[in-house]
Amino acid sequence: METKQLKNIIEAALLAAETPLTVEQMMRMFEETPEPPSKDDVKEIIAVIEEECVDKGYELKKVASGFRFQTHPDIQPWLSKLRVERPPRYSRAFLETLSLIVYRQPITRAEIEDVRGVSISSSIFKVLLEREWIKIVGYKELPGKPAMYGTTRKFLDYFNIKSLAELPPLAEIREIDDMHPELEFGELKDVEKSSEEEQAPVQLEVIDGGASETRH
Repeated sequence: METKQLKNIIEAALLAAETPLTVEQMMRMFEETPEPPSKDDVKEIIAVIEEECVDKGYELKKVASGFRFQTHPDIQPWLSKLRVERPPRYSRAFLETLSLIVYRQPITRAEIEDVRGVSISSSIFKVLLEREWIKIVGYKELPGKPAMYGTTRKFLDYFNIKSLAELPPLAEIREIDDMHPELEFGELKDVEKSSEEEQAPVQLEVIDGGASETRH
C-alpha cells in the first residue's frame, strides 16, 4: 500500500471515529489487505500527521484511549462563541467528591464523606457513573462490603490526559480551587461559606477535545 493512501485512510478514520482510536484498532482496517501495513508503518503515519498539525488550529492528540483529532486549546476563546449550549455547571460538592476519587482511589463513599465532613448526595455518584468518569473497582472487606470507586479511561479522555501521572501530586494541591486548572475545569468562582455552599454552582470549562461528545 502506498504511503499516501495509508495516510488518507488513517486520517479519514480518525476524523470519522466517535472515540479515540488505538494503533491496534487502526490495524484492523487492513486485515484483509493483500499487503497490509505493519504497526511501525501506522505509527510513522501518525507521527507525520502529528507533525503536519503543528501551527494549525487543530491537533492529533494521544489520550488514554488512543488518538483523536481535536481543536487546539488556544483556539477555544473563538470557538466557544459558536456553542449553542452552555458548558455544564457542577456544585462544589461534586468537584470535591470527584477530586477525592481521583487522588485517593480506590475509595469508598463513607471515606469520602469522612474527609469532607458531610454526607454526599446520591445524585453526585449517579452523574459520575452515568458519565463513566468513575466505576466500582472492588469492595472493601468491611461489614456491608462497601463499594470502592476509581476513575476510568473515559475520565482521562475527557480531561485530555493520558494517565493520572500527569496530574500534580496531591501534596501540591491545598484546596479544590487549586486542582481545577490542572483538570482544565477553568476558574472556580469564590463560594461564600454559608448554608447554601453545597448547592452553589461552579462553571466547568473544558476544551472541545476534552470531551468526546463535544469534540466534533
